[in-house]
Amino acid sequence: MINLANRLQLKDFRLIQAIADTGQLALAAERLAMTQPAASRMLASMERLVGTPLFVRHPKGMTPTAVGEILARNANSLLRGVDQALFEADAAMTGRAGTVRVGSVTGGAVAFVVPAIRQLKRTAPGADIHVDVAPSDELIAGLLRGDYDFVLSRIPPGTDARQFSVRRGRVEVIHFLVRRGHPLSARDALRPSDLAGWEWVIQAPHTPMRQAVEEAFIAYGLPLPEEIVNTTSLLVMIAYLTSTDAIAPITREVADLVAPGDSDGRFVALGPDEPIIINPYHLVSLKGQPMSPLAMRFRDLVFEGLSTTRNIAPGN
Repeated sequence: MINLANRLQLKDFRLIQAIADTGQLALAAERLAMTQPAASRMLASMERLVGTPLFVRHPKGMTPTAVGEILARNANSLLRGVDQALFEADAAMTGRAGTVRVGSVTGGAVAFVVPAIRQLKRTAPGADIHVDVAPSDELIAGLLRGDYDFVLSRIPPGTDARQFSVRRGRVEVIHFLVRRGHPLSARDALRPSDLAGWEWVIQAPHTPMRQAVEEAFIAYGLPLPEEIVNTTSLLVMIAYLTSTDAIAPITREVADLVAPGDSDGRFVALGPDEPIIINPYHLVSLKGQPMSPLAMRFRDLVFEGLSTTRNIAPGN
């Protein structure tokens, strides 16, 4: 049996498996879409290579010899492994399997990444999807390191946008989240003067949301908030609001998730009399970075959502 690994082929193992399963050379040949004489010649060639009979011929059919039993048993696992490998390779090439890594700002993750995951999973249930939610500067830094296939992000000032492929995204409209029972929770909409004098839970300075809120305060002629808890964590924000009279600015998409208008939940989302708009985020990928078929499918689903539900800021 010297060098059999280099001489027995997959088709040989398929014939051994078929004969062992059916017990008949004719049935094995039919299963493999071969003629019986061709199957007989292939079996004879294998037995010469191995140097011993693989099956015992008798009037009622064929049964494996000890060596034939070993080859048949291992043929099953070998062929299953090959078939699985081919299936997985085909799935990866057609975008039905694989890994995709995405980063997003909070509103984009809620409004577009999550729905795209649901769509993708219908045809690619084995897809391994990783989603990070973070501020834009962290997302762009991660994209440049190769951590992400693409991001929904703003391009931070001072970053050379020419290194990216950018697809147009969306602006975000700010609402304000408070606990149910908060002194402001019964208002239909918040006047600028309503925003002054409260504790705030908000993103750190220099983030787009923080800048939009501070610019609104300045435009309204209001003093900037003095009591502030800085966090990018939605979970920390919700936990803090539960037991305080703080106010948290959130995007409209997040407001629809945590405090829908028809809900009697723990929070109330209030819109301002005059809309406060954050500059748009976009779908950003790195030029020259290869993307798997699965990642390209996912990117296209996200962009389809961005394109077909294009938002318009209030008042425009």
